[in-house]
Amino acid sequence: MSVKNIMIVGVGGQGTLLTSRILGGLAEQAGYDVKLSEVHGMAQRGGSVVTYVRYATEPGEVVAEPIVEEGCADVLIAFERLEALRYAHFLKKDGVLIVNDQRIDPMMVVIGTEEYPENIIEGLSAKYKVYAIDAMEEAKKLGNTRTFNVIVLGMAARHMNYSKEEWEKVIRAKVPPKTVDINLAAFRQGYGE
Repeated sequence: MSVKNIMIVGVGGQGTLLTSRILGGLAEQAGYDVKLSEVHGMAQRGGSVVTYVRYATEPGEVVAEPIVEEGCADVLIAFERLEALRYAHFLKKDGVLIVNDQRIDPMMVVIGTEEYPENIIEGLSAKYKVYAIDAMEEAKKLGNTRTFNVIVLGMAARHMNYSKEEWEKVIRAKVPPKTVDINLAAFRQGYGE
């Protein structure tokens, strides 16, 4: 059986859950079995949030479990640099890491007991296939910083086997109706239009 394994990591409030639902909706729309798992952690306090999306790549095949094992992720979408570093070992050898080049200090850095690592993206690029984007800056250009996650998703979409039109259809279905236009603009920004 052939399964696509995707992980989305970030901190609370960055939209990892919406992103996983868009990805899950995309696989369902294509007629594939899909499993989602959400690990919230301390999401309300800015802690790590991890979501897994696993879907069959052939009609009729069934995905047994939602959890992505270490070394098995085809795509890792990270909404923050340190989260990318924290979960990079989940990538398979030829996997792709999409990173939002943003720094959010965890509590241990805020209180001064630890330091935020330097040169995270450069270090990850030495070992993995990394695509980085300053999605927050791009979202500011669109006039809505809450759409940065959909910008990152747009960049990730270029590394998955679905058309831009398929992505846009599921975005229309999964985001709140009043935010459809701005989310489509954000997706297209990340996708490269």
